[in-house]
Amino acid sequence: MNEHILAAVRQYLDVHPEEHDTLAPLLDLATGSEPVASRRTVPGHVTCGAIAVGEDRGVLQIRHRSLDRWLLPGGHVEADDRTLLDAAVRELAEETGISASAVTPIAGYPIDIDAHEIPENLGKGEPAHTHYDFRFLLGIQPLGPGTGVDLQLEEVTAHRWVPATELTGRLGGKVTAALHRA
Repeated sequence: MNEHILAAVRQYLDVHPEEHDTLAPLLDLATGSEPVASRRTVPGHVTCGAIAVGEDRGVLQIRHRSLDRWLLPGGHVEADDRTLLDAAVRELAEETGISASAVTPIAGYPIDIDAHEIPENLGKGEPAHTHYDFRFLLGIQPLGPGTGVDLQLEEVTAHRWVPATELTGRLGGKVTAALHRA
């Protein structure tokens, strides 16, 4: 998986060279011997997120239970995930109940890689570390009756669809630009 991650980061940096300094620590981690997709790897590891876009071009957000914040669906890479895109689609399905069969990748590569600090969690025995969140743009087929969002209530309390233009920071610009190209 480290080679897959290195290739994805390099492809991403070809498009976004201005983010090289932010992602340089990830490149260093991925060239090492530790599995950078493992949640046990510190000082940082890879996570994957889904930028799920509905037919009206709204983006799905979930209300995370423990963080009490609106986030994109996503989470840690699991041993069964063959690719980072597979991890993003699996996390979307787990947290929202949206079947992988209702998902079409708009791009097979991440349109954003967000590096953010995770504070120490004594309850889980985790030191402070960095998440390198690979975010994939995914089209969602119209959800018919009985096939809507079905939240995993252990982690998620609510969901909403927001216009891509309401996403904050650089992510909003990247998503809006990618949707105009699609």
